[in-house]
Amino acid sequence: MALAPTSNVPALYELKSATLTLIAVVLKSVDLDLLARELAEHLGKTPNFFSHDPVVIDLGAVRDEGVPDFAVLLPLLQQYKMVPVAARGGNDAQMDAALAAGLTEAPETTAPRGEPVEVVREVVKEVVKEVVREVPVPAAAATTVVVDKPLRSGQQVYAKGADLVVLAMVSHGAEVIADGSIHVYAPLRGKAIAGARGNTEARIFSTCLEPELISIAGIYRTMETPLPADIAGKPAQVRLEGEKMVMLPLNL
Repeated sequence: MALAPTSNVPALYELKSATLTLIAVVLKSVDLDLLARELAEHLGKTPNFFSHDPVVIDLGAVRDEGVPDFAVLLPLLQQYKMVPVAARGGNDAQMDAALAAGLTEAPETTAPRGEPVEVVREVVKEVVKEVVREVPVPAAAATTVVVDKPLRSGQQVYAKGADLVVLAMVSHGAEVIADGSIHVYAPLRGKAIAGARGNTEARIFSTCLEPELISIAGIYRTMETPLPADIAGKPAQVRLEGEKMVMLPLNL
């Protein structure tokens, strides 16, 4: 019996690369007991903060040390709802151990060896978390992306190579990310990551600052420490002075 031709049958799947933004967990020591204590101190009050966000383990600062015990390290990060998907920057033994633990190898940054950059960077990988809304910006296009609809929990907007202007509320659990500055003319209650590729001149503006996390060029602050009274829920801007994050009220 002849088989029916299948050349005209639509494909049931496609293979595509996905350019996503990931947070780099930069290890400064392979002492995992010390790391566990520091994570508990910084994130113990918000154990679900990362909401299953994929992360890259950056080994650049410990490449001259021993091999981390990935059987301990991965569950430790997962305890705080991080999903380790890749490693980078380690020596041969460290990277071999990372691959054996099920991680993939992320592209290296342009930073010199031993000087890892704690920023959110792109990794071209298929990962667990789906980007609900990614905004591509062609090189010849304007350097500002405008979003005029509310962003719900689980949604993410990334303005690659551009500033981002949001004209509606950014809800808890939503993420706004830009290589430039972020302007939110509404309540900002989710995560805001400006200068995602290391732009220290980027800023974050909001008419109602109530974020879960704010970050500029890899320097971040969670809301474990309450915002000052003249900032919380009010018009404000966030910028860097060196490696210090500064928040100032806006007189609108």
